[in-house]
Parts: sequence; C-alpha cells; structure tokens
Amino acid sequence: MPLPHVAAEIAPLFERSGLAPLRLGGRTLLPIVQGGMGIGVSAHRLAGSVAALGGVGTLSAVDLRRHHPDLMARTQGLAARAGDEAQAKAAIDAANVEALKREVALARERAQGRGLIAMNVMRAVAEYAAYVRASLEAGVDAVVVGAGLPLDLPDLAADHPQVALVPILSDARGVALVVKKWERKKRLPDAIVIEHPKHAGGHLGAAKIADLDDPRFEFERVLPEVQTFLRAAGVEREVPLIAAGGIRTFEDIARLQSLGAAAVQLGTPFAVTEEGDAHPEFKRVLAQARDDDIVEFTSVAGLPARAVATPWLRRYLQVEAKLQAVAHARRRCTKAFDCLAQCGLRDGLAGWGQFCIDQQLAAALKGDVARGLFFRGAGRLPFGDQIRSVRELVERLLRPGQPLPA
Repeated sequence: MPLPHVAAEIAPLFERSGLAPLRLGGRTLLPIVQGGMGIGVSAHRLAGSVAALGGVGTLSAVDLRRHHPDLMARTQGLAARAGDEAQAKAAIDAANVEALKREVALARERAQGRGLIAMNVMRAVAEYAAYVRASLEAGVDAVVVGAGLPLDLPDLAADHPQVALVPILSDARGVALVVKKWERKKRLPDAIVIEHPKHAGGHLGAAKIADLDDPRFEFERVLPEVQTFLRAAGVEREVPLIAAGGIRTFEDIARLQSLGAAAVQLGTPFAVTEEGDAHPEFKRVLAQARDDDIVEFTSVAGLPARAVATPWLRRYLQVEAKLQAVAHARRRCTKAFDCLAQCGLRDGLAGWGQFCIDQQLAAALKGDVARGLFFRGAGRLPFGDQIRSVRELVERLLRPGQPLPA
C-alpha cells in the first residue's frame, strides 16, 4: 500500500498492524487524529509533530496569541481600559488572527508535507466565522467544528472546496440535522467526529450532565445508526466516521474500526506528550490525575465539561450554587474579546458556569495549578504518568498487546 503521507519509519509498523487507513482530503493517513485543545494546548509543535508521522494534527483556534510574546506585548492591558472596549477588542482579535496564521505556517513546516493539518474552531466563540475564514486563508487542510452545530460552515468555506469540513457531533440525531442542512447547500461533511461525552475532556456534546450516561451516545449504537442514516439518505460517497473519547490502545482502535469507524481521535494522551504546547506543569497535572480526581460540571458555555479537580475548581464548585443564584448581566466585561457568543458569567445566565473561561484556561496553559482549569478526558493514559514523545505514543497505538499502566 503506497503511503506517501506517512513517515517512512512509521509505515511498516502501520502496515503490520492490520488497521485500515483513514482516507481524508485526498490523502491516505494513519487512522489517528489528534484532537484540538485550547487555549494553546494544541498549537504548531503538537499538530505539526502528529502530522509529520502521518496522522491528523489539529490546532485549536482560540487565543493563539498567547504563544507569541510580541503579540501579547502589543495587546497587553488593552482589555482593562474603560471607554475603548471596541478598539481593544479589534486589536486583540487581529492579534489572534495573526497568531493563527503564524501557527498554521509553523505546523506545516514541521509536518514536511506529511499527514494533514486541521484547525479546530468552537462554534460557540464569538469570532467563530473570523477564525474559520482565517484558517482557510492560512491554508489548513481541514476545518473541524464542535461546541455547537456548524450549520453555516459550508457557506463560510464556499470558496475553498478542497478543504475538508468536519463537524464534531455525539449522536445520530445531530448527524442527521447537519447532513440535511448541508445537503441544501450542496455540500456533505468530508468526515464526522463522533465524540462520546461520557469519556471526552473539555466541553461535552450533551445538553446536561445527567445526559452523559444516555445510551444513545454509546459507540456500539451511534456508529451503526449514523451509517444506516447515511445509506438511507442516499449519500453515495463514504463519509469517514472518527470516534473520539476514551481511546487509549490499539485494541480500542481495532474495536471501533470493527464497528464502522474509519479512525479515532485522542486528546489528553497527546496533550501530555513532550511536543504538547502547554507548560510542563500542565502535562504533569493531567498525567498524574486519576478518575477520582476528575469532575464533571457546567461550563460558562452552558455545556457539561470534564476537568481535573484542581484547587481552583474545587473552590469554585463549593460556591457555584451561590454564584448562580445571584447571576446578573455585567455592564462591562474586561474579557469580552475572543470570547463565547454566550457566557454564563458575562450574560448572567443562571445555571451556567460563573467564571471567566479565558482566564482559567490561560492559567492552565502556563501550568498555574492554583488558578487554572485543566480539561482532561476520563481513564488511564497509555504511559501512565510519564511524559513521552508523540512518536512513542503513535507507535504504541499501532502495536497490539500494550496494556495500560496500573
């Protein structure tokens, strides 16, 4: 099997594995997708390193200026100035778009023409459309959208038919809605990420925490249901399904391919690699966390979320009910840039999270355990609490009989 987009040293191991490749964007790839993780957790070092081996490396679009000292210096203190919020927001948004384009170029350089470079954009952020357009202009191979239904993505990408469009959904109903809407725009998803909210980290694809155990999200159910829907809808070409959430071993990949998945997506195992773009302390916190250290809560976006119970998160959860009881819209929010279209704290939405997610995720990126929000998926990691390279992780995923550390 010719594998021009897979690293020469990885191709023989993949061929011996017996796993099927992922065909996406006109390329034949490893069936391994690195999930997009913000703020700044998956930037050019991680995404480029995954792509260089022949997988899908994914950058996260949100607030990438934090990896560029000159852009941070240019925007330092702007958001705190009263009276010129619009000017400050425009400057900060422009810096983030510039950072995004830099990161795509750096990821492509590191990938050396192999794999595939994707950009993850949250539908829930206010600058969603601007980030999609900037990603397309920067030359990404794929745009991946979660945290909301990207019903307008075909319109935004109309001038870039060669770029793969990939929604993240969690059940067959969501898939049916997106596909029917996109068909009217004469576009189909080039792949679909099916994310299991019971196991994934970060913002989860369920309406509320009580829904996380709903059987409609089980891969054994949703993968066949989606395939049945696509056939019934008359979709002639294959739409690869990418299973995400709780995948840790070769056996997980083989099982999911037997259920109809073309590939798998992993987030946390890649976040803790040597090439991960976050601070070493961030990686240590995620790698050493056990399931008892991981909690589910309602984020500022109104969605369930899963993260490590750091000191900040424990303190917040102790007073969450009181904060929600007095939630009120804020006349002025110094963080109203590069932010969510709807925010529980800013907009005073009772029942939603009452904290600034940009502030807490930025602290986590820097390894600040006292103030950071450390999103993490459930389950043990392939190397336990060890920090290893992207190459070692990919090789482990391609080898059968590699048990998870106790």
